[in-house]
Amino acid sequence: MTRKLIRNGRFFTPIDEGSPLAGDRQGRVASWLNGAMVVCDGVIERIGTESEIMSDMNSSRFDEVVDCGGNCVIPGFVDSHTHMCFSGRREAEFGLRLKGASYLDILKAGGGILSSVQGVRKISAEQLMQATFVMAVSAFRLGTTTLEIKSGYGLNIETELKMLSAIDGVRRQTSQDIVATFMGAHAVPEEFRNSADDYVKLIIHDMIPAVVGQGIARYCDVFCEQGVFSISQSRRILTAAQEAGLGLKIHADEVHDLGGAALAAEMRAVSAEHLLAAGDSGIASLATAGTIAVLLPGTAYSLQKPYARARYMIAAGVPVAIATDCNPGSSFTESMPFIFGLSVMNMGMTPEEALTAATLNAAYAIGMADRVGSFDKGKQADFLILDGESPAILAYHAGVSPVIAIYKKGKALEIG
Repeated sequence: MTRKLIRNGRFFTPIDEGSPLAGDRQGRVASWLNGAMVVCDGVIERIGTESEIMSDMNSSRFDEVVDCGGNCVIPGFVDSHTHMCFSGRREAEFGLRLKGASYLDILKAGGGILSSVQGVRKISAEQLMQATFVMAVSAFRLGTTTLEIKSGYGLNIETELKMLSAIDGVRRQTSQDIVATFMGAHAVPEEFRNSADDYVKLIIHDMIPAVVGQGIARYCDVFCEQGVFSISQSRRILTAAQEAGLGLKIHADEVHDLGGAALAAEMRAVSAEHLLAAGDSGIASLATAGTIAVLLPGTAYSLQKPYARARYMIAAGVPVAIATDCNPGSSFTESMPFIFGLSVMNMGMTPEEALTAATLNAAYAIGMADRVGSFDKGKQADFLILDGESPAILAYHAGVSPVIAIYKKGKALEIG
């Protein structure tokens, strides 16, 4: 048994009450400004003020003492929405969007997601795993200790399974906890351009059984959007996935208010993601269902779109998480500090709400809240030491990462 004392820190954490935090609860963060945490074999044993902990425990009982230097200590970031399993960047498309081309116009012309599909289909599983590993390590150096990675650049059985295998390979190579999501319904591939319903049938009857048989993916996601998958098509895919034992996620109302948020609530999806265009009724349905809104401000930044209405959602009682949407097209960032800053400065979230969104609520969005996302007894000791006094440093010190130390299961890991 190895016991560590993490001391002389300003500890901030959401409090896990057994469900995602919503409304006023989202901004209620516990803090110990002269705090300490006891870690036993990588698991949190106790947290509180240093004086309280030291009054009960003899310092000689610790195998290691970590001095945080009076800096802020927060749970490791949980990035609950990424597409970082890809090959090749799409920088030219960024230039086209700056000149006025829309995201959906680029997709219709065979670019966007379909461009990434061509690249991923061509490379080997080993090459794909290595490319994904590089992205995951970069995210780790910016404080992401747990993340989700979606497939969706294969759009056929062979390549979707190859992507999920690559994601699982990265999981086994890194210290991060990684959750895989199947997203064969990311776009309609070129070979089904004029027969989208036939592709839906392929997903339902062939892809989902193959994915479940492979045993890697935990969730199924669908891009429910005008010109991609309709409400009816999305419902059919999600129903089949649910019956096969997969959890549900939906890319909802990103460009148009198609009703994806309401579908997410109807299907009791764990999360509705994007929601840039979600209307009042859709948001109300999410609140009623308890579905987590995973907001992706990096996408609004990249697409130069209005940001999701985080303040309205929180007031309505929707639990909000934030994530990078790391992908080669519409949000090429793996930086959770950047996303935190955008959430505070451009979506009106308080630093406390953003902290909950980037940790505990994000952990609930990928089924990991029993292990990560907050400083609670029995959870993994995944934490970051920041060069600042509070989580606000993540927005205040703009354009850089204030992460100076990363611990996974109580073990210090190199950033450089």
